[in-house]
Amino acid sequence: MHRILDIAPVWVYLTVGLLVFAEDAIFVGFVIPGETAAVLGGVAASQGHVLLWAMILLVVAAAIIGDSVGYEVGKHFGSRLLAASYLDKHRGRLDNAQQFLARRGGWAVFLGRFTAFFRAVMPALVGASRMPYPKFLSFNAIGGIVWGTTFVVLGYVAGNSYEKVAKTVGRDMAIAVVVIVVLALIVWKLRERRQEKKIESEYHATHDGR
Repeated sequence: MHRILDIAPVWVYLTVGLLVFAEDAIFVGFVIPGETAAVLGGVAASQGHVLLWAMILLVVAAAIIGDSVGYEVGKHFGSRLLAASYLDKHRGRLDNAQQFLARRGGWAVFLGRFTAFFRAVMPALVGASRMPYPKFLSFNAIGGIVWGTTFVVLGYVAGNSYEKVAKTVGRDMAIAVVVIVVLALIVWKLRERRQEKKIESEYHATHDGR
C-alpha cells in the first residue's frame, strides 16, 4: 500500500485499470487480481492520492471493455481456447460455468462478475456461445457498474476506517484488526478453493470412469 501511495497518481490509475481490464480480456483472471486492484484503488482514493469518482469510472470502464474484448476472443477463438491443455485442470469448473450460462443466460454474465473464476472465463464462454453482443453488453454493463462501484467504495471505506481506528486505538491495534480481517478472508478463500477442487475431483472421477 505504501508503494502504491509513493508512485505518481497516473501510475495508480494505469495499474488498476490494466489489472481490471486484463483479468477478463485475455482469459487469465486465475492469476491477475482485478478485484484486489479495484479495492486498492479505493484505498488510494481514501488517502487523497487519487480521485474517488475517477477511480470508479476507470474501474467500471476497464471491467466493461475487458469483458467485451473477452467476448470477442471467445467468439473467434472459443472452441480452440476452451480445448487448450492448460485448462484441463480447470475442466470441472469450466463445465460448471457453461452449465450456469446455459441455465441463466444473460444473468450468468451479471452474476458471474462477482465470482473470480466465472469473471475470468464467462466473457469468452458467452462469445463462444454466440449470444448476441447487445444482450451481452447490457448485462455486462450492469455487472461492471455494480461490481466496480462496490469494490472501489469498499476500498475507500476500508481506508478511511483504518485511519479512524489508528487515531482512536493506535496504529498497532489498527494493523492487528486488519491482519485478523485478512486472515478471515484467506480462510474463506481456502474453503472456497477446497470446494472447487472437490467439484473438479468429482468431475474427473465421473469422466475417468466412463
